[in-house]
Amino acid sequence: MTTITRKEVNPTAHLTEADIEQIGFELDQIRQDVLDSRGEADAAYIRKVVDVQRKLELGSRAVLLASVFPPAWIAGTIGLSIAKILENMEIGHNVMHGQWDWMRDPKIHSTTWEWDNASTAEGWKHSHNQVHHTYTNIVGKDNDLGYGIMRVDEDQRWMPLYLGQPIWNFINACFFEYGIAAYDLELGKNLRIPKEKRSEEFKRKAKATLAKIRRQATKDYVVHPALSIPTGSFLPTLAANFTANIVRNLWSNSVILCGHFPEGVETFEKKAIPENETRGEWYVRQMLGSANISGSKFMHLMTGNLSHQIEHHLFPDLPSNRYAEVAPKVRALFEKYDLNYHTAPLPKQVYSAWHKVVRLSLPNGWLAETNVKNAPQQVALLWKLTTGGPKVRRAYDAAQRRAENQRRAAAAAA
Repeated sequence: MTTITRKEVNPTAHLTEADIEQIGFELDQIRQDVLDSRGEADAAYIRKVVDVQRKLELGSRAVLLASVFPPAWIAGTIGLSIAKILENMEIGHNVMHGQWDWMRDPKIHSTTWEWDNASTAEGWKHSHNQVHHTYTNIVGKDNDLGYGIMRVDEDQRWMPLYLGQPIWNFINACFFEYGIAAYDLELGKNLRIPKEKRSEEFKRKAKATLAKIRRQATKDYVVHPALSIPTGSFLPTLAANFTANIVRNLWSNSVILCGHFPEGVETFEKKAIPENETRGEWYVRQMLGSANISGSKFMHLMTGNLSHQIEHHLFPDLPSNRYAEVAPKVRALFEKYDLNYHTAPLPKQVYSAWHKVVRLSLPNGWLAETNVKNAPQQVALLWKLTTGGPKVRRAYDAAQRRAENQRRAAAAAA
């Protein structure tokens, strides 16, 4: 099973209570060292990124006014895509985490920033900062695990509808900003409530989100293309804005998947989390429930430094430009306490995350047990499980559990 407490070998079993609290103490020290050394160089960094992003977006939109010409369309679309990624990842995400509030600059502050995205800053800060970062990778508490639309753990009972999981995950990736907006609103849960019984808070947030979507759509799909009419570039500019939004959505979805969903990233049972979780216990959960992406400085910038996802989950309020500095210290702490520091290049992490999406879209054990020779029998089994009803699926699950118990007993005997 993927939840850490149901694994044959719990990767934290060797840690004593004293070890866990010492880990918390040492991580607090790393965090405090950065807090004490924040200064003008950090402020100059974020101001430069904001300045570059705004100039890149303005320049790209200017080029797209002549996007009827293919070279202008290509250059403008690439530039606008990069600008949107920078705004969402390195600027918006991190500013709204409060990473730059210490500067006391009202233009770069978590209370004033509204990002280029369908979801509102208010909704995102609640679902992401408060819920996700508090309950990281706890199945049933952290909806960032599959955003409520995917099977993310073997303990979730498999149903035939999950066969479509890879398809709707790809669709969600293409239109990720709208998926996040729906997630912020807990739309699935609230739409199941009769209209007259929905809370006023939900109605207020839904109204604000719809207004935000209208503003974003008007900017990208009405105003900017309309400005291109004199050059005959209305449709090319419309297509460029749509393409840039898709590119931004696919990129941000991939970064998020790589940080939370590759094979080997730990998930946790709600009932196994102590009611009064200590600082050290929270830290250990962040350490094991996140994964990094290795790569160049430019790649780190384009991910909003979420390529240092482990460090971000440990220190969500530290300036993102400092994660590369603290990463070696954090990794040394993993090695000191014999914990797995999960990092890999982007292609490997993307493949691993999508492998997990596909694996969990199928009945437990089906993918691992399928090969070229037995493929016809396995397809027939899948058809039987899909059409056979709950009783057939329960029998299959029971057989899988028996086989797993036998494997564990054999391993213990050896």
